Amino acid sequence: MSNELERMSSRFAERLQRLGSESAFQVFSKAKALEAEGKSIIHFEIGEPDFDTPGNIVDAAKKALDQGFTHYTAAQGYLPFREAVVEYAAKYKKFQAGADEVVAVPGGKPVMFYTIMALVDPGDEVIYPNPGFPIYESLIRFAGGTPVPVSILEENDFRLNVEELKSRITPRTKLLILNSPANPTGGVLTREDVEGIAEAVRGKGIFVLSDEIYERIVYEGSAYSIAAVPGMKDWTIVLDGFSKTYAMTGWRLGYGIMNRELAKKVTDLMINSNSCTATFTQIAGIEAIRGPQEDVDSMVEAFRKRREVIVNGLNSIKGISCKKSGGAFYAFPNITGTGMTSNQMADYLLNHAGVAVLSGSSFGSCGEGHLRFSYATSLEQIEMALERIQKALAHL
Repeated sequence: MSNELERMSSRFAERLQRLGSESAFQVFSKAKALEAEGKSIIHFEIGEPDFDTPGNIVDAAKKALDQGFTHYTAAQGYLPFREAVVEYAAKYKKFQAGADEVVAVPGGKPVMFYTIMALVDPGDEVIYPNPGFPIYESLIRFAGGTPVPVSILEENDFRLNVEELKSRITPRTKLLILNSPANPTGGVLTREDVEGIAEAVRGKGIFVLSDEIYERIVYEGSAYSIAAVPGMKDWTIVLDGFSKTYAMTGWRLGYGIMNRELAKKVTDLMINSNSCTATFTQIAGIEAIRGPQEDVDSMVEAFRKRREVIVNGLNSIKGISCKKSGGAFYAFPNITGTGMTSNQMADYLLNHAGVAVLSGSSFGSCGEGHLRFSYATSLEQIEMALERIQKALAHL
């Protein structure tokens, strides 16, 4: 770096030093560099469905563009979209909300960002899952909050332990972050878990950010939203979107459901950052919600079959054991039997097997000893990767 650039970087805001990143994109870059050198890589690092967006949704967006929906809309969101989200919440999340409690945002992450910016002051404590989506901790630190991890452990089927949660709550606790079904573990909270969590925080002035982005990708039963627990809706911010359920990662469409006073503040943050979410994508979202759901069901069934293949295959490899995930599209195998750390194993598989995975420790200290596989790829790719892993580990 030149002296001039060094002087410039010294002028950057201090808060940027507290901002983290996602290892998935870093590993993806490494894998792409190896591919550019001619090496064959099988990708399990990016959490993105390998399905195309259903045709009826694409057609709705095209029609909206043809009809001129290319201008600004309300910062809080296009009213018909917010009304459709209310219907969706009643049907799938089992709680009633109003359109004035919905804020449309470009993707799911803005709900995390705006919630933490709106609620967390320096020194406030935020309880979050470990291992968990790394952006949670990153944004807590960025806001000047104090991250307080709660363990998500294999021996508890990758579910939050309510008694441990209770021990983490202090008078400074402002926010609890939940994620079920979860990234990176695929763990799903039971109804009993959720009700126990609600009992632990109720009446203590603690908000809950419930990340429900994988809500529809559940293999046994269904997910249960803490917003549906009596007395919890106004204290809950529900995060959801279209990336995973409807294979719309590139559309950047999500929403938050929260009490109307907080919705006003989050809308102010939208005005100060994004102005609004594109109207034609919101119209596509309406079609996703109200249109046929067969494509969602087919995708989940495909993920179920892939889960069986990858879990059984990983369990057949010496030194690796893998629990069957309850939701999402992630396998989180235990690799401690290999004698390697998570980082060592992830690097080894990338360089010696041509298989790109994520180190469990990149999701938090409790992820050490694990790897994350995103099985949002074809059965053929999964079977080929398992063969490569088996062969590569045989040489250790």
